[in-house]
Amino acid sequence: MTEPAQRRRRRGTAEEGADPVPGEEVLTVRDLRVAFGKGPGRKQALRGVDLSLHAGKVSGVAGESGSGKTTSALAAMGLLPAGASVEGSVRYRGTELLSLPERELRRYRGRHLAMVFQETSTALNPVIRVGTQLLMAARTHAGGSRQEALRRVTEALADVQLTDTDRVMSSYPHELSGGMCQRIIIAMALSCGSRVLFADEPTTALDVSVQAEVLSVIKGLVARRHLAVLMISHDLAVLAEVCDDLAVMYDGEIVESGAVDDVLRHPAHPYTAGLLECLPRLRGPRVELPELASTVRDADHGTGCRFRPRCPWSIERCEQAPELAALDLGSSRQARCWRSAEVLASSGAAAGSRGQR
Repeated sequence: MTEPAQRRRRRGTAEEGADPVPGEEVLTVRDLRVAFGKGPGRKQALRGVDLSLHAGKVSGVAGESGSGKTTSALAAMGLLPAGASVEGSVRYRGTELLSLPERELRRYRGRHLAMVFQETSTALNPVIRVGTQLLMAARTHAGGSRQEALRRVTEALADVQLTDTDRVMSSYPHELSGGMCQRIIIAMALSCGSRVLFADEPTTALDVSVQAEVLSVIKGLVARRHLAVLMISHDLAVLAEVCDDLAVMYDGEIVESGAVDDVLRHPAHPYTAGLLECLPRLRGPRVELPELASTVRDADHGTGCRFRPRCPWSIERCEQAPELAALDLGSSRQARCWRSAEVLASSGAAAGSRGQR
């Protein structure tokens, strides 16, 4: 390695090791494209996804199964199967991750980037005590002596509101509740020093009260440790509770994005509006909930807008694919729809009528 390259490498490592400043863009995803298979059976799973994660903020990704939410996170982590084709850019604090060899990429997993999966049973070994797994992860990714790792693990468990350290660490995963296991996974990421957390449906398997506890833990960690979190969920209520901004995905594309309140109160894409209309309401007259015709995989896309076969707003112009364009609202709102202004106006009227009930 040449001397300039050595200096760049040392400088990059120092920057990555420094604590992020609140608001700093720590992970930048640009034009991320993922495909599975080859030949006629090739499936394009992501079609140019852009995401930005900032320290001290929670970004959300919503969409039905098959929209590409989890694939986006797995691609950023470098955890897709060997047959996947990945293009684009994923930069962690200035370092391009997609071009790193696997051995180098492992240095970033755990130590800088971590993932909380929906099923804790797939993330925790059922035949090894929790404490052993926590210490193993902490020492593997962050180094240090066993005593230093124990200190980090103890602090991390306290930070996720698990203060009965001895009992937790001496237990097997099946001896703890689902909510406790989910918090243990989060504590594992914290003890390794991770600054970016991908939370993939972290509350789906939990009851409502435990779900609220886990969400409270995540919000507290974001505030105290300035984590950058990507919350992946089909539950719009969960995303509304914890997220600062929200991206809605459909068939491998982001179809709408912006501040979470703006997107959920005044959707500018018919897919977002359709998802919101499918939510049950406690007030007002009892009505039959609508449904979106067909599914992501069943729709015959052809050319043009990928949502067109299922869209009640479809017009002839939709045979041309729209770009994700900024809305003229003086904000960060974007939508991928030729009729976004009309959808936005309609959603505002609908929101007003719901508020009168």
